[in-house]
Amino acid sequence: MSNTAGKVIKCKAAVAWEAGKPLVIEEVEVAPPQAMEVRIKIIFTSLCHTDVYFWEAKGQKPVFPRIFGHEAGGIVESVGEGVTDLAPGDHVLPVFTGECKDCAHCKSEESNMCNLLRINTDRGVMIGDGISRFSINGKPIYHFVGTSTFSEYTVVHVGCVAKINPLAPLDKVCVLSCGISTGLGATLNVAKPPKGSSVAVFGLGAIGLAAAEGARIAGASRIIGIDVNPRRFIEAKKFGVTEFVNPKDHEKPVQEVLAEMTDGGVDRSIECTGNVDAMISAFECVHDGWGVAVLVGVPHKDAMFKTHPMNVLNERTLKGTFFGNYKPRSDIPGVVEKYMNKELELEKFITHEVPFSEINKAFEYMLKGDSLRCIIRMEE
Repeated sequence: MSNTAGKVIKCKAAVAWEAGKPLVIEEVEVAPPQAMEVRIKIIFTSLCHTDVYFWEAKGQKPVFPRIFGHEAGGIVESVGEGVTDLAPGDHVLPVFTGECKDCAHCKSEESNMCNLLRINTDRGVMIGDGISRFSINGKPIYHFVGTSTFSEYTVVHVGCVAKINPLAPLDKVCVLSCGISTGLGATLNVAKPPKGSSVAVFGLGAIGLAAAEGARIAGASRIIGIDVNPRRFIEAKKFGVTEFVNPKDHEKPVQEVLAEMTDGGVDRSIECTGNVDAMISAFECVHDGWGVAVLVGVPHKDAMFKTHPMNVLNERTLKGTFFGNYKPRSDIPGVVEKYMNKELELEKFITHEVPFSEINKAFEYMLKGDSLRCIIRMEE
């Protein structure tokens, strides 16, 4: 065990004191892990759009002061009671959703939506005892999605920690904790495009580009990127995208444009924007008889998906996915191995890197639309 095991650790963390205001680097106290918890030293973390969305707190319950961050790579510092499959020194990726291995979802080969540990954006405390492990002068600082990786040390439930190959570079594989795995898995695990097939990807942000990367790995012959921002088309070529469609360039619905381009429709489509009109287009653009559309983007809470029932009866399939259907503990180590085997390319997703002291720059890059993933280096 480490010499800090069982003790409170004082370290730096980037605290969001209120919505939309720059994060402040503060000294926080991080309590030891309790039963079924792990304390992790974060080595690299990265900024995902979900962090920005909840930091802005425009459309949901604000929970502040809070430590954001949920894409990261680190090393186990100590473990709580009952933790048997992790030990100090293990290299890990904390994940915003979990795998308890006991519930009906975890025991199902078809689901990754753990009953106990699935994402909860409102909870700011540990699930075991309802208390935060972070404090400043005795006052609690709230957690974010069970990970809070914008801190030099964090405490995470063991079910939300993936043990990975210690040779994997944490500054690259940390991006697999959320968005990249979500898009990649949507293609490889859910859409499952046959070799030589055509795939349409709606939305060419990080998740959409990861979906395109999945189509490239699967051997799709045509990967059609759909986005209203033409600046994204050049970047997308690196991810295997072969053709581009901007819906703004056409008078007819984009699903009709795609059907004309592909002799009746694409074989697979993946929707990564969360815009309900794009979701409908993604479903209606797949070929009858065998087409499969997969929804990844999260819609507005009042959005309604409408399509004619004949689109379903004519043997089109509509599927949804959460975190690319990956079980965090069981499957993410294998995704890391895809990178180690040079099957999956991660470097092209990383557009910026900043030291922890300049974490607010990462938010600026993301808000400007200049960043796919910005890596935040914890040690200066």
